[in-house]
Amino acid sequence: MPSFKRLVRGFRAILGIARPDDAWARARLRPSEFALYRRLDPRDREHAVLVAKELVRRYPDAPPEAVRAALLHDIGKAVRPYRAVERILTALLEPWLPRLPEAPLFPGWRGAVQVRLHHERYGAKRVKDPTVRAILLALIEEGEGEAALWARRIAAIDDRY
Repeated sequence: MPSFKRLVRGFRAILGIARPDDAWARARLRPSEFALYRRLDPRDREHAVLVAKELVRRYPDAPPEAVRAALLHDIGKAVRPYRAVERILTALLEPWLPRLPEAPLFPGWRGAVQVRLHHERYGAKRVKDPTVRAILLALIEEGEGEAALWARRIAAIDDRY
């Protein structure tokens, strides 16, 4: 079940009061990655920066690829318009959502369900850097090694924001 904080963020998106620190993100992302990041709505960008800043605060030795992965962990939500009301409803109804395939991406409500279920994989496919992509994929695939370690750390922080 979605947390109260996540629902509040959804309503903040509807009200348009998110204030992402895009300058902070731009300073850490490659130009092609920043272009992906900018496709996110302001609430998702604000969330991504909060997650990345907390990662750096907790782990000052975090490699740049882990910070970039934290900034890009939700870019799959930008594969189609993903309206705030769809986000709220798919979050509330997640336990009962149909398990739709990753592709093809459907229009309408079914597409919103697919974004909710598969956004991590959609995002990882769009990232060129193999190390960043490995961290993003490790968010959804259990594994060992450096990528999995940073993915677990990002996921733990993501759950808080």
